[in-house]
Amino acid sequence: MSGPLEVRPGFVVPAGELTWRFSRSSGPGGQSVNTTDSRASVSFDVGRSPSIPEQLRRRALDRLAKRLVDGVLTVHVDRERSQHLNRQIATQRLVHLLREATRAPARPRRPTRPTAGSRERRLAAKQRRASTKKLRRVSDDD
Repeated sequence: MSGPLEVRPGFVVPAGELTWRFSRSSGPGGQSVNTTDSRASVSFDVGRSPSIPEQLRRRALDRLAKRLVDGVLTVHVDRERSQHLNRQIATQRLVHLLREATRAPARPRRPTRPTAGSRERRLAAKQRRASTKKLRRVSDDD
């Protein structure tokens, strides 16, 4: 738990750069919910961390802009009764968020033209539909 977090090759977050806070949880726990600090909050300074390569930092700051407060990403977990389990879940969520935020952008789609066969099928379907509608019309001959 206290070791470094490997987000992706070339991007490892040392345990010393994580800030942990624990507080009382509002979740399950019965009588002990008011006495134990089981809620886990982990913070990581994305903006000033020396462990993030610069290209990944720009990408993460851009994609996580709505979740950051002064460049700091914070994850809160109070799902479990155990502080230890909440710590594990918080680190997993943090790694997942950082991994998704630093993922390479998708390659742009190369525009293609419809094939001759697909054009013929589309036109044939339009003709079938038009003839169906034409047969449903009431003629003025009656």
